[in-house]
Amino acid sequence: MKIIILLSLTFAFGSLIALAQQPVANLTIFSDDGDKFFLYLNGEKQNKVAQTNLRVEDLPQAYYSAKIVFDDEVTAEIEKKYLALTDADGVMQDVTYKIKRDKNNDKMSLKFFSMVPVQQNYTPPANVYVQHYGVPVQVIASPPTSTSGTTVTQTTTTTSTGVGTNNPNNTGINVNAGGINMSININDPILVNGTTQTTTTTTTTSSSSSNSQINNTPTSINVGCTEMMAGDFTSALETIKKQGFDDTRLSTAKQIAGSNCLNTNQISSICKEFGFEESKLEFAKFAYDHCSEKKNYFKVNNVFSFSSSIDELNAYIQER
Repeated sequence: MKIIILLSLTFAFGSLIALAQQPVANLTIFSDDGDKFFLYLNGEKQNKVAQTNLRVEDLPQAYYSAKIVFDDEVTAEIEKKYLALTDADGVMQDVTYKIKRDKNNDKMSLKFFSMVPVQQNYTPPANVYVQHYGVPVQVIASPPTSTSGTTVTQTTTTTSTGVGTNNPNNTGINVNAGGINMSININDPILVNGTTQTTTTTTTTSSSSSNSQINNTPTSINVGCTEMMAGDFTSALETIKKQGFDDTRLSTAKQIAGSNCLNTNQISSICKEFGFEESKLEFAKFAYDHCSEKKNYFKVNNVFSFSSSIDELNAYIQER
């Protein structure tokens, strides 16, 4: 009986780790005019509090039926039956849609905005409300906290009538995978006043770079800027190149820069993908706040064709 329990718990834990490693997509929806909304995916409400910028992470499906319900209860709902979260090859992506108001009839619509490869250990901007799909917790931004882990211990005692032994024998198992450690201790049945008691103790420890709890109250995450790794930047640059118009390249580049720290070489490489001088200048201004080496920002000047652009960028930086 003891071995069966151990095997069952180990199998369940292994299945949980395998599930966590499956490809997932992320979805961000923001309101162009700041209208607060609720998001429903496949009929399930994702945010308890109306938001203007919402991100849902760890989505396991390639398509969802989405519905936007506005907080003012006056604006008509938006429905999109096939909201795609993959690229043309079916690879899960980090996709952004925006809610846009039609200037002619004041009607709201949900429009595709940008798409980038899913990044590991991604840290969303501070103004984005983050919800993990299927997990009923709220995530809010807070200052960085010290590195720590969370340990949860659960003890289950099963009581039944029968014949046992007065000398308990402890058996334990330890499983460590994906930064999660689970140890299980099972005591052989103990005969107490004609009654058998079996005690199973499960201790789960998860490692994390920030203090977080899963409960009914908001959870804090670290908000910071992590310099983009070379491999991730190569994928991001390819995504920018695939955009057909300068304004789409610019919006995609801003999304990437707004979520990562870039060095001056990376910023210059992105600027070179724009066909118009004004697009290069607009991105160079935006990326300055997300540069990991601002003292070397003069290197970005080499991407411009006109000295007036360099002068305008320098004037912008001096005002920061």
